[in-house]
Amino acid sequence: MGDLCIDGEVETTKIQEEIVEIPSVQDRHTFHDYQPLLGHECQSEHVDCHDAQAMEIWLLRIVMIFCEVLIRLIVILQRVSFSEMLLLNSRIIYSLVTLNRIQVFQTLASVSLACEVVPHHSLTTVWLINALERRVGELRKPGMDYMLMIPLFGFRLAWRLAFPSLRYFFRCIRRSQLRVRSVASRVYKTLHGSSDDIGWLQNTPGMPPVSDGTPRFLELLENIRNGEHVLPDSFVYLLIPGLFSNHGPLYFVATKRFFSKMGLACHIAKIHSEASVEHNALELKQYIDELYWGSGKRVMLLGHSKGGVDAAAALSIYWSDLKDKVAGLAFVQSPYGGTPIASDILREGQIADRETRRIMEFLICKLIKGDIRALEDLTYDKRREFIMNHHLPDEIPLVSFHSEASIAPGVLATMTQIAHAELPWLPLPSYASGESDDLVQVSRQVPVVMPISGAMALCALHLQLRYGEKSDGLVTCRDAEVPGSVVVRPDRKLDHGWMVYSSKKKDPSDPDSFQMCEALLTMLVELGKSKQKGKAVT
Repeated sequence: MGDLCIDGEVETTKIQEEIVEIPSVQDRHTFHDYQPLLGHECQSEHVDCHDAQAMEIWLLRIVMIFCEVLIRLIVILQRVSFSEMLLLNSRIIYSLVTLNRIQVFQTLASVSLACEVVPHHSLTTVWLINALERRVGELRKPGMDYMLMIPLFGFRLAWRLAFPSLRYFFRCIRRSQLRVRSVASRVYKTLHGSSDDIGWLQNTPGMPPVSDGTPRFLELLENIRNGEHVLPDSFVYLLIPGLFSNHGPLYFVATKRFFSKMGLACHIAKIHSEASVEHNALELKQYIDELYWGSGKRVMLLGHSKGGVDAAAALSIYWSDLKDKVAGLAFVQSPYGGTPIASDILREGQIADRETRRIMEFLICKLIKGDIRALEDLTYDKRREFIMNHHLPDEIPLVSFHSEASIAPGVLATMTQIAHAELPWLPLPSYASGESDDLVQVSRQVPVVMPISGAMALCALHLQLRYGEKSDGLVTCRDAEVPGSVVVRPDRKLDHGWMVYSSKKKDPSDPDSFQMCEALLTMLVELGKSKQKGKAVT
């Protein structure tokens, strides 16, 4: 037994020499730190190598296989060179052959020294070195039960390595759960859309009720078509265009020409339609001041789409300066409460919300040179916030007009003229010497048409199928009704762009858009007179 122990000591000395020859990156640990641990343990009276060898073969093999796997992981993770990996494997094989308990732990201690090639701030390396130091020190204690120590050490080592893995595993599960919940929330928001926001003005307590003025409107419209024009010239009539109106040169042109022929002072507000509501409110305030001080007449406002929202913002914010200058406001298909189109496009928390916003920013800000807030201000959240902070004055006469677009298949092919292109180089034959220059100039104009009616029909069909709401293609009927106003609900199918663009009439008996605008302003004048009489009586 003594010879066997002496041979084990010689082999241990060889391993020491090999370890010392391994180059290290840092000098934090050296082999001399482990020198007191390597001694003639096999000569102790508490260790019987021959008797324990047969009983511990299976335990030692299991432990050494586990240690070999551990060392290989350390080597791979820490990127140890191939030659150093061979040296570590040779020590493991030597320990398996000798099956000496002391040499097993001395080999593990030497393996920890071989880890000097990795940075010492590695938590795995530092922990392994400290654990091996404690285990080898415990072997020198008399009365230690080595049969229980080896499997216990392997179990603890495996548990300490498995615990971080389990913690990382549960962390991944938690992260996956949060991601699934986020995706489910986005899907729900996308599918739910604006179902809870449409018509919120009617459901808000404290809002003044509306009154139906459709019968009186139809009566005034019939009188206008019969040649009875009672619109007074004591006012200046200001037409306020809506979103993207700068890209339609014929926007409100027919209405302005019709009013001018009747001798009425009519203007189209020159504002940046793709700007924010507050920006346009300030511009309208300045525009109204110029008209009032230039003519000495009060101004009647008629705003279409976002133009009505801009006009309402000007009256709400600057009413103290405009109360003696503005006689009334008519909303024509204006999204006073908001529009589901803008909300569904810019709603946060839905699927592809960031990508959609980037696309809209590119279209509005880069191509059109506008402001993304022009579309944001028409969402339900922005409109709710603005209306709660800025109320329309009670003494101002208000008329709100809304319609429903036709979703018939034939409407998809309807073309709307939005501009005209002048072609001065077009050769025209002259059949009469007295041909006027105006006739020649008109004949050289080529209409620019777009399928606006078809697009409005598709949007109206979308809102009808998704929310079950009637709309003109962009604005639902309930969102266009302004609290405290006289509401006009015509039976005729009119899309969102019909009131401002000149379109061909299929039926000669149908009124034109400028005639309907005149009827709205006439009813607004009557409403203002009735309010003045009510004030005089009180």
